[in-house]
Amino acid sequence: MSEPISVLVADDQALVRGSFRLLVDSASDMTAVGEAANGAEAVDLVERLRPDVVVMDIRMPEMDGIEATRRIGAGAASATRVLILTTFDLDSYVYEALRSGASGFLLKDCPPADLLAAIRVVAAGEALLAPRVTRRLIDEFARRPGPLRPSPGLAGLTPRELEVLELIALGLSNTEIAGQLVVTEATVKTHVGHLLTKIDCRDRAQLVIAAYEGGLVQARRP
Repeated sequence: MSEPISVLVADDQALVRGSFRLLVDSASDMTAVGEAANGAEAVDLVERLRPDVVVMDIRMPEMDGIEATRRIGAGAASATRVLILTTFDLDSYVYEALRSGASGFLLKDCPPADLLAAIRVVAAGEALLAPRVTRRLIDEFARRPGPLRPSPGLAGLTPRELEVLELIALGLSNTEIAGQLVVTEATVKTHVGHLLTKIDCRDRAQLVIAAYEGGLVQARRP
């Protein structure tokens, strides 16, 4: 039997932290290893406890969740994944959270089962964005003025890899991509692996950012 997914909960509200901890501990494949009341505490606990996933609020005193995510990604415990969970779905928060290295973004009004599923997805190295968050990101980049900052790796992608990258940016899972392209899920996973290497991205969330900044979604949006 594999080890349970270790989870750290970071939120400035004690009641929220306690509720999330109870929810995590109710799952047979997870265990809550600690709580943090602000971003600074979260960074310190990640260094000491090395959890698999941090469920991170954005607005917290002393250090917000964006800066905490950035420091966790740059620290010695960089294998820890961050799942942003917040009441705020403003475009700037989503974008900055992903740029800082977050692997997932959910809103606090999601059902409890969705949160547990999201933790599993992020712990497995995938990326997760709430569908309406993905739509808002696409809309934001369609409106954003100024020059794009495409990754040099985009130029070396094959036509099929560009298709897969676009669908990832639109929020589709590997299963959904396989269905749309009429290929096996294993083939999609192979393409995703090539994309991560060619564009030098840590995970799918970073692929989403690369696609947006490179103008791929704007230019080819269905």
